[in-house]
Amino acid sequence: MSKNIGTKRKILVLAPSLQSVGGVQNYTTALFDALQSVLGSRLVRMIAVPGDPEAQDGRTSALPLTVKLRFFASALAAAIWWSPDLIICAHVGLAPAARLIQRFRRVPYWVVLYGIEVWGDLPASKLKALRAAQRYLAITRFTLDAAVERHGLERHSSLVLPPTLPKGRSTLPEADSATTNLPARPMVLTVGRLAASERYKGHDIMLEAWPVVLRRVPDAVYWIVGGGDDRQRLESLARELSIADSVHFAGSVSQDELDAYYDRCCVFALPSRTELNADTPRGEGFGIVFLEAMAHGKPVVGPAVGAPAEFIRSGEHGLLVDPIQPNEVARALIELLEDPVRARRMGNAGRDWVGHEFAFDRFCERLRGALQE
Repeated sequence: MSKNIGTKRKILVLAPSLQSVGGVQNYTTALFDALQSVLGSRLVRMIAVPGDPEAQDGRTSALPLTVKLRFFASALAAAIWWSPDLIICAHVGLAPAARLIQRFRRVPYWVVLYGIEVWGDLPASKLKALRAAQRYLAITRFTLDAAVERHGLERHSSLVLPPTLPKGRSTLPEADSATTNLPARPMVLTVGRLAASERYKGHDIMLEAWPVVLRRVPDAVYWIVGGGDDRQRLESLARELSIADSVHFAGSVSQDELDAYYDRCCVFALPSRTELNADTPRGEGFGIVFLEAMAHGKPVVGPAVGAPAEFIRSGEHGLLVDPIQPNEVARALIELLEDPVRARRMGNAGRDWVGHEFAFDRFCERLRGALQE
């Protein structure tokens, strides 16, 4: 559509279910808050899917038909009676609904692109709706490039709008380590779900690298925060590698507890790998945990290829490595653990970077620019 969407237009956000917690839900919430900040609450409304996907055959999940119909009815009613000037789909799965509304009401729509949901092949309905969108908001250049190449999208109709930490949490002061129960030893931290479907996160690689780290830094400890169905296998691997005494599984923790882990660690590491195959793409669409660790002033070890490499400056904020090479991961960890002065300097640089580039005000500034174009 040729209609200009300025900063005084009404915007309807179509959102996935917000009943669960995850990167997409956090980004959607931040986007909605930013729109309200830029436009005012009267000009922004959100319709969220009223339920989470349900398991189909033990391996896949999908939204029940009744949930889809309720969502579409609510979205169509808002489009008719509230008459928005723009619809923003906070997930490609909602684009077909926006495309149908466009046919009825001729309302332009944008689609947010995260990662694996647009890296691989798409069903025909989603692909047609994606291609018919007036603009794409991608959280990284990596995702935008992958989606453009895979689906033949128009690159000029796009904007990279990276995530932000929640309002008031762009940078965080270090907590008093005496308030935690963690031992005062050199500590490496990983935060991420321990799911069999998400082994790309690199927990195995970290465990395989750890014996090499211990030979140089024998008093080091490795803490893993996160729960999931792969925990038992990883605990068994730690025992097989004879490192169980220095590897600790914290499970799922509260936000306050997570902050304490970030504050106590010396290095944050997540050597996640990216696989852009058409059927089952894998990888971090962004890697918000890196931002969280950097906001706490910690140096990070991440993958040299993939979305995290887009915002982590190797040698300045931490070190980027080949995520499938345990020895390379071990060398990076040893380098940072054995040189705490350099590690602290990298952590401080990362904290400044996050505070400047990924603060909520910066997110609003980028969004305002997109709406004014």
